[in-house]
Amino acid sequence: MSQEASPRGTFLKIADALRAEIDAKPEIAELPSAAELMRDHGVSRGVALRVFAVLEKEGRAERVPGGRWRVVRPGQERDRRPLTEQIAEVIRTDELKVGAPFPSTSALAERFGVSRPTVAKALDRLEAAGLLSASQQGKQRTVLALPGREERS
Repeated sequence: MSQEASPRGTFLKIADALRAEIDAKPEIAELPSAAELMRDHGVSRGVALRVFAVLEKEGRAERVPGGRWRVVRPGQERDRRPLTEQIAEVIRTDELKVGAPFPSTSALAERFGVSRPTVAKALDRLEAAGLLSASQQGKQRTVLALPGREERS
């Protein structure tokens, strides 16, 4: 069996190529999908997943919901709390009071770098917890309670 036909070590070569690309292009924030690696390198899904495992073990990549992988750069701090907690923190960081208008789904999606449906799910959880008013088309949500306090409108 020739060296080119052997899958042994192929995932390490692909990981080396991705590592070099990450280092050469600081603007890269997301890795190619497993399907893209399979297509571009002619490998199986298992080999593609091993590439991601190598980069994750090195601390160069992290899994993102939806089967994608994000690049992790040295010195880059990421908030690892659930999005619901991060959005609840907006009430404190923006110094919002009970009855104050809450930022829109679009504004929060841009602020946290996630999709609007993902933000909408988190807002629904905060609504169920009694922190925010119900969502209504054309009407802005308001703060009903402050996180960690019993003050309610």
